[in-house]
Amino acid sequence: MHFETADITGDRLPLFLLFLSFVITFLTTRLITRLIRAGKGPFKNNVRGGVHIHHAVPGIILTVAGAFVSVAVDGARPGAEISAVMIGIGTSLVLDEFALILHLEDVYWSREGQLSVQVVCLTMAGLGLSVLGLNPLRSDADDTVTIGPIALSLNLPITIGCLLICVAKGKYSTAAIGAFIAPVAWIGAIRLARPRSRWARKRYSTEKRERARVRAEAFDKRYGSWGLDVEDLVAGRPTDDGQEAQPAAAA
Repeated sequence: MHFETADITGDRLPLFLLFLSFVITFLTTRLITRLIRAGKGPFKNNVRGGVHIHHAVPGIILTVAGAFVSVAVDGARPGAEISAVMIGIGTSLVLDEFALILHLEDVYWSREGQLSVQVVCLTMAGLGLSVLGLNPLRSDADDTVTIGPIALSLNLPITIGCLLICVAKGKYSTAAIGAFIAPVAWIGAIRLARPRSRWARKRYSTEKRERARVRAEAFDKRYGSWGLDVEDLVAGRPTDDGQEAQPAAAA
């Protein structure tokens, strides 16, 4: 793993602008959506012809347009900076509704919808490390690619698969932590699902769901749900309680 000295005024300026626009757009979007939900301020849901136009739609348009501009200018200024801002804004709008796209239904204010916030935070962390000059495929000793980074890259698909299983099992906080600490995702994918999760409803027998319920209750009693409190603070408390509260780590 290799860190380069971050110089945001040079070649890394477009990446920095992309990161900055991504973060600002996410914070602004969440503020506006929460104001709309609370019925405060001048903002209203964007409805045209009876169709609710989600902000992922302009996000896709901006992302595609920014990508086209980026290729067209071939890194030349100011086109590179402009395209970076377009991509940052567009990607943030799309990922803020990642859960809606994944489930193909409006789960924005449900517990499942908080997956969008976790994906945004992971993307934010990755972009931030890139801005700082992190290159996981290079060694600090020289510019050659070593076995360690290669193993890390090959392991990435396994970790992503485990993260998706954690989500399906209703272990949203486990998935968020496991994205940074891979063994957490591995363990969460192996252990019993939350009893009210989609995984448990479709795959577990009555006896196995009862085992999952007992384990989940014991875990919640011991560790509480502080992770959910943080998620609710950022994403907003879910409107419904169709998905049971998930604790901060795997049950």
